[in-house]
Amino acid sequence: MNHKKIEPFIEYYEDQQKAIDRAVWLNFKHRIQNQHFGVLDAPEDQFAVANQPMLKDLEMEFHYPLPEDYTQISYEQIQKIRSDEDPLSHWESIMGMISVTDGEILRFILKHKIPLKKLIRYELASRGHDENHQWVGFDKAREIWLKE
Repeated sequence: MNHKKIEPFIEYYEDQQKAIDRAVWLNFKHRIQNQHFGVLDAPEDQFAVANQPMLKDLEMEFHYPLPEDYTQISYEQIQKIRSDEDPLSHWESIMGMISVTDGEILRFILKHKIPLKKLIRYELASRGHDENHQWVGFDKAREIWLKE
């Protein structure tokens, strides 16, 4: 089996929540490689996002817990993400999808409680990949994504 060496990684942010959001995204993005990212304090009142090899090099531990999900995100946090002049790419994509959708469609979704989760699961099933974006075929993908 080909195991690629995981190189030390560190990025700095002035905002704690932005660092936490970045670590959550990197954990998701690199889940197949089993990389783990977290947040620790950095010099000059900054926050560092680092992976395990960097943490080992620094002989430190992660300082801030990462959320399991964003079900508790506040409107204040959303406003901060939306007004960020240099947003994290995943937030930019998510907010972009919503901001370009016609307002009447958004109101219809809310008014009639359109199950976006089901629509997303159906779309993912129709692409033939599993939760880790590995090709499994359309039948298996339907089993995976349409079980709820």
